[in-house]
Amino acid sequence: MPTSLLPNDILNICGETLKIHGYWLASGILGVAASTMIRAVHAGADAVVTKSLGSSPRKGHAGPVLTASHGGLLNAIGLTNPGIDAFEDEMKLLNKAKIPVIMSVFGNTPKEIAHIVEKAVKMKPSAIELNLSCPHAEISQISHSPDLTYKYVKSAKEIADVPVFAKLTPNASDYVSVGKAAQEAGADAIVAINTVRGMRIDIHQQQPILGNMVGGLSGPSIFPIAVRCVYDLYKTLSIPIIGVGGVSSWEDAVEMHLAGARAIQIGTAVMNDIDVFSKIKNGVSRYIEESGLNSVDDIIGAGVKS
Repeated sequence: MPTSLLPNDILNICGETLKIHGYWLASGILGVAASTMIRAVHAGADAVVTKSLGSSPRKGHAGPVLTASHGGLLNAIGLTNPGIDAFEDEMKLLNKAKIPVIMSVFGNTPKEIAHIVEKAVKMKPSAIELNLSCPHAEISQISHSPDLTYKYVKSAKEIADVPVFAKLTPNASDYVSVGKAAQEAGADAIVAINTVRGMRIDIHQQQPILGNMVGGLSGPSIFPIAVRCVYDLYKTLSIPIIGVGGVSSWEDAVEMHLAGARAIQIGTAVMNDIDVFSKIKNGVSRYIEESGLNSVDDIIGAGVKS
């Protein structure tokens, strides 16, 4: 089992079971500079997930890379990042501030992901999130394949001395089998879901809006998809599920807990209200109290039918 634990009881080991809790900043929203991630924690986030980091600096796709769509965002940023080495200074600031940090990383091969994870763990994150599913980059197909997913997770687990989470796509034809493969490879938890593959066309210019044509949709419109995926994975897997995808209210959070999510990541909603973490936590607490329950643990998976 992993040896490094998230502070503030967000993640701990009880016997042989990894216990995960809380409401976290999702990857790709504010996760580049330490200052913005610290701001999210001050606004109520229990932990932060960094933007996905690769082995070297990456410019990403040509613009436009972002457009609003049906209450959410459609992005084709293309995994723009400064590279794992350049993030060391930001991690020092986050560690100094005692912020629980999950480092999101990606690589083009199992060997490369192992190399990146080796560098990442030296920066002392609380956990590693493997981005195996960005829908607008070459890594998009990894979590479509149980075999590839197994190899990537296995490579990371052989290196990491912290928990490893596998972030999966809803775009795969059989994401449950992919989740099983990640679990068999030793993943400590599943993150579900990544953004949904989509596109928009400008009716005046009569051409795709995004420079990459295809992007990843996030926000409220994908929430029902996320709930379905969390539900299906919870029914099959024994490791924790971390829910993400369109959560913007305490009601959404309760629903995702009922589907089986232990912890919840919040992304696009932060763009409209940085205090969304505190509002969701307060709302969930009221729901638990008014329902006569003891804790959030009492509703995890309560809506799942056998």
